[in-house]
Parts: sequence; structure tokens; C-alpha cells
Amino acid sequence: MRAVTDTSHERASDNSQARGDGRPEMRASDADRDSAAAVLGSAMAAGRLTTTEYAERLDAVYAAKTLGDLAPLTADLPADATNTGPRAADRSEVAARFSKVIRSGRWVAGRRTRLTARFGALIVNLADAVLPGREITLEINAFCGKLIITVPQGAQVIDEGGALFAKRAVYGRRDSADADGPVIRLVGDARFAKVAVYRGHYDPHEAWKQWLPVVAELKELKRRQ
Repeated sequence: MRAVTDTSHERASDNSQARGDGRPEMRASDADRDSAAAVLGSAMAAGRLTTTEYAERLDAVYAAKTLGDLAPLTADLPADATNTGPRAADRSEVAARFSKVIRSGRWVAGRRTRLTARFGALIVNLADAVLPGREITLEINAFCGKLIITVPQGAQVIDEGGALFAKRAVYGRRDSADADGPVIRLVGDARFAKVAVYRGHYDPHEAWKQWLPVVAELKELKRRQ
């Protein structure tokens, strides 16, 4: 009797080699980078990486051009790291309530970051922050407060939020074709508040001058009620 040999594994291997999958010199795709970033996020959530180590490796992941560049960044982490816990890079929150809060420098933002400014001032600088992907969403919750956001110079800002007796503005607006940086998507509402987005640089003195008319308008509305 003639033995039957299962060659499906061999064919799959041949197909993989034909495509060049797994070769260090192969160009990395966005999906490859996102997968590596997910491993890093779960490793940080499990305590295997410090916040600083995570930020440094995440920067390297999104700068990687080949699979060989990506491999060393997760080589000392479990292969199933994405199943060990929640992805730390998914959500984060920064809030200012009856106070002034500044989040700047090198910090790790979430893919979906909630920004709350209630009877306070919140200044968030994303220009030097570690962004866990090419697109992040900012959930705006501004009420009787001020929210100032600084994004990288080449960022594409998409404002899909609402406003009620409030001002929302994106300064230094660029056309989509010219924006080569990350996509920053704004959702959520601003009520009796101001939300301002700047690219690359934020001058607090100039911003305060722009805020004064809004303050005067809010005071006038309150006086009429």
C-alpha cells in the first residue's frame, strides 16, 4: 500500500518563503508595527517593562523599516504577551477639575485619551509624547473651562466634536495631502468652554490673550441669566 503524505505544511512553508514572510530584510507593514506595539503594551501592563522602557521601544517600533528592526524589540518578551492582560496603550485620561493641570514632555498617551476640563484649565502637549499608533482619539469633556492641546507639527487634526456656547479652534491647519504626521481625532463636547489645538508650538501668553474675549462673553451670558 502506498503511504499518503500530508504536504499541506510543506506547501504553506513554500508559500511563506515565496512571499518572503519572516525574512529580516523584509519591509515591515503597519500591521507588523501595531502587533509589536501591542506586545509592548501588554508587557508594560504585566510589569515586564517600565514606562520609560516602553516609551523607548515604542518609538523604535514605529520607526522600524524592516522585520529585522522589529525583532529585537520584543525578543525578550513572551510570544503570547498580547494575551496576558489589557493593552496598556488603549486608554488613558488626563483631568483638571477646579485646578490647572499641565501634561507635557515625554509621556505615553493612549489610543483613546479622555481629556476633562471642568472649571479648570488643562494644557496637554502631544508634540513630545509617545503615541501608540498612527491615529489616536481624544475624547473632549470641557465644561466652564479651558483646554489647550499641542500636537506634532505635521499632524492631521480631525475635529468631530460639538460645542455649546463654546469655542473650538484648530490653529495652523493643514491640508490632508500635506500632513505627514499622526492623525489626531477629536470627539466629545465643549460647553461654556474653549478648546484650542496648536501645531508644534504653544505660546501661553498669546493663548491667554485669545481667551480673554471668551471669558468676557461667558461673564456677560451669566449676567443676563
